[in-house]
Amino acid sequence: MNELTTIFFSPVNMALTILLIILFLYWILTMLSGLDFDLDFDVEVDMDIDVDTDIDIDTDTALDSGNVTFDDFANAEVKQEDILPNRKKDLKWWQIILVYFNFVELPFMFTFTFWILCWWFLTVITTHLTHSYNNSFGFLLFFLAIIPSLILTKILTTPFKGFFKNFSKKGEEALDLLGRKGTLLSNLSGDKLGSIKLIVDSSPINVYGKSLNGEVIKSGQEVLIIKESSDKKYFFIQSYKTN
Repeated sequence: MNELTTIFFSPVNMALTILLIILFLYWILTMLSGLDFDLDFDVEVDMDIDVDTDIDIDTDTALDSGNVTFDDFANAEVKQEDILPNRKKDLKWWQIILVYFNFVELPFMFTFTFWILCWWFLTVITTHLTHSYNNSFGFLLFFLAIIPSLILTKILTTPFKGFFKNFSKKGEEALDLLGRKGTLLSNLSGDKLGSIKLIVDSSPINVYGKSLNGEVIKSGQEVLIIKESSDKKYFFIQSYKTN
């Protein structure tokens, strides 16, 4: 046990070990308690990002909220239809990496966690076998393990693509959310968007919402979904007050 601890927290492996512990704690908190850690800061951006062919990142649904939560980040996904609509322009190198190694069509944090786990596993094994977890050769193995860890991540996450595709595209779209009550996870006012957590058939889901009349709604308040936006990307909500 002492030997394993020495290897895990050696100069070469310590950074990945700590990051992996943080990721596991994050997933445990997310799954068991459903906690949302709200980072409340203004992001007022209006932009188009060129990913292959002028991908329009909907800042109305992702950034104009003025609030970013870890839960949103964990469930964020890059959709293949946005990245690969056609081939008018060549993909940049980082776009190729996103597509090829399954950071597309899967929640980012899901794939990222698999990658860190694979990277950590390969580094620990190779540095242990070569007794290099405490020297410069071990750091060389640390960096060389990046590519095979990405390949291993692609292999391990590929079976989940169909599951997440069906879960996200069929699950929420088939639900009638109008008139349902939920909990606001970020402060709202004016035209800002915020994340709303609802419990549907005992399962939690998150959707984006905007104040119906621009009124201020505080994070943690119970809200009522009134109607869906014309582009079907978010819902208009208002505070739910009981007598």
